[in-house]
Amino acid sequence: MRTLNLGILAHVDAGKTSLTERLLHAAGVIDEVGSVDDGSTQTDSLALERQRGITIKSAVVSFVVGDVTVNLIDTPGHPDFIAEVERVLSVLDGAVLVVSAVEGVQAQTRILMRALRRLRIPTLIFVNKIDRVGADCERVLRSIAEKLTPAVVPMGTASGLGTRGTVYVPHPDADADFTSRLVDVLTEHDEALTAAYVDDETALSYERLRDELAAQTRRALAHPVFFGSAMTGAGVDALTAAITKLLPCAEGDADRPVSGTVFKVERGPAGEKVAYVRLFSGTARVRDRLQLGHEEGKVTAIHVFERGLAEPCGSVVAGQIGKLWGLGEVRIGDAIGTPQTTVAEHHFAPPTLEAVVAPRHLADKGRLHVALTQLAEQDPLINLRQDDIRQEMNVSLYGEVQKEVIQATLADDYGIAVSFRESTTLCIERPVGAGEAVELLQEESNPFRATIGLRIDPAPHGSGIEFRLRIESRAVPTHIYKNVNGFTEMMGQYVRRTLREGLFGWQVTDCVVTMINCEYSVADGPPSTRGPDSTAADFRKLTPLVLMDALKQAGTRVCEPIHRYQLELPADTLGAVLPVLARLGTALQAPVARGSAYLLEGGIPAARVHELQQKLPALTRGEGVLESAFHRYQPVRGAIPTRPRSDRNPLNRKEYLLHVVRRV
Repeated sequence: MRTLNLGILAHVDAGKTSLTERLLHAAGVIDEVGSVDDGSTQTDSLALERQRGITIKSAVVSFVVGDVTVNLIDTPGHPDFIAEVERVLSVLDGAVLVVSAVEGVQAQTRILMRALRRLRIPTLIFVNKIDRVGADCERVLRSIAEKLTPAVVPMGTASGLGTRGTVYVPHPDADADFTSRLVDVLTEHDEALTAAYVDDETALSYERLRDELAAQTRRALAHPVFFGSAMTGAGVDALTAAITKLLPCAEGDADRPVSGTVFKVERGPAGEKVAYVRLFSGTARVRDRLQLGHEEGKVTAIHVFERGLAEPCGSVVAGQIGKLWGLGEVRIGDAIGTPQTTVAEHHFAPPTLEAVVAPRHLADKGRLHVALTQLAEQDPLINLRQDDIRQEMNVSLYGEVQKEVIQATLADDYGIAVSFRESTTLCIERPVGAGEAVELLQEESNPFRATIGLRIDPAPHGSGIEFRLRIESRAVPTHIYKNVNGFTEMMGQYVRRTLREGLFGWQVTDCVVTMINCEYSVADGPPSTRGPDSTAADFRKLTPLVLMDALKQAGTRVCEPIHRYQLELPADTLGAVLPVLARLGTALQAPVARGSAYLLEGGIPAARVHELQQKLPALTRGEGVLESAFHRYQPVRGAIPTRPRSDRNPLNRKEYLLHVVRRV
């Protein structure tokens, strides 16, 4: 039995979860198709998902088509939960992108397709809701070709649009227009096919074209488009057949060393961690000890997705998705066993909002910290930030809906009533130049038993934080960290933890930090380093002082998040909208006339998007349509915003040492 790990992605309300239900019903996994509105779907299992009718957490179900087990991962469509989609992309063999036949290509659709194309994930497109009033397949198809990718091949037509009797009809083999479209798309990426077509147009058989379509789809060069309705089932059979015929199954050798990725972590009934793992190679068995970075965990139970939901199994093999118990220290994004050679990267924007969350009853403060820590395990981008000085807890957010979900989850699952303060925009800091600093072992001014020298340099935008060692191997304190790799990993953690708050209190990113000096002491060491044994705490506590000294030399620039927006509005409202856009600090390109409407594009500070959304209906008689998504960070103009520190302030040596070692 082969395995195909399939993602279902879409803009919110395009019908992604309803399509999942219909696929499960068609495969005989469920007897009745569940309803999102009724809260009876298989994948929206959280009470909050059923109440709100949206997907919040990714969920895995499976069904069988012929000799293929399809592990289907239903992902959230709301932009506030894009982090869930982020984690799923790394484990997919293929995807189905769902587009509404009424609303067409929407903001999130474009973001998702860009990520799928960048990662070269083979993708089919399903135009859903052809039974809805207002469905227009031709318009949507043109929009897909214009806004998503020109390499689309409509695999059939739909008739009876906007009615419950609508049907999907696949193109017959002899359809000349279909064959011509196949040739146009496929010859773009195959010179041999192009040469054969130029020599003799009749030489390309329909069978050869279909084989080439399958090959190019598996290479993410072509994207077949299907039409249908998840509610009536129209077109779903054709999509089901295409999933196994056109998308590639999982590859991987079960006899090689174990290598996998954790893409989801949840808590079981007893509070235990359950890790969702996609194995790329090897076989993991119950009672195996698996490597998690520099930690180890013993697998106590395994469930594997086959023919429906997850079932207990003694092992999970390459290509499969398994739920593993017993890995107490596991975190989302962890590599299981041998890490993949590719470096993990972010495919979507980071959170751009932050808010203080506080318990309504002071007695719940301790329980709230535990609860938020557990929620951060399931969604690391929540980025819980504890401010011990002000006795506050901050979480990072994508939007206001996510805030409501966290609030409801804390109330329902943990019995903790909380309130949020108003969200604030999250800025970042980037180093302007280079800086170096060193603290020497056994100098009177250094109360720690360690020498640390660090250099910080700017790096390309979007590169994050990179830590490097440039010291001799004998300078590594192996009596503490066992080996060079262990030391590198832990020092990298100290550096990243320190850079959570820069000179102005914001996260520092897009830089390279290099360790250029290191010494330690041991009781039986040479005279220059003889003394009480150095400890990990010495390196952990000294790192912030050294790194912030280097950062002060380098200097930083505060940057704010900018959204790229597209605004369509009636032509006669343009005069009222333009002054408002100017007051909101937008960068605006020249308006483009589209019949009786204008299309405006430009950049707007993320902090002002919500204000624009609120003003737009009154300015445009409710006819303005705004799409926006994170685009980049740009330097703040005018007064530089700051954020209160929560890290004992290593910028102030006296204050820091008073807190950390109780001395100056």
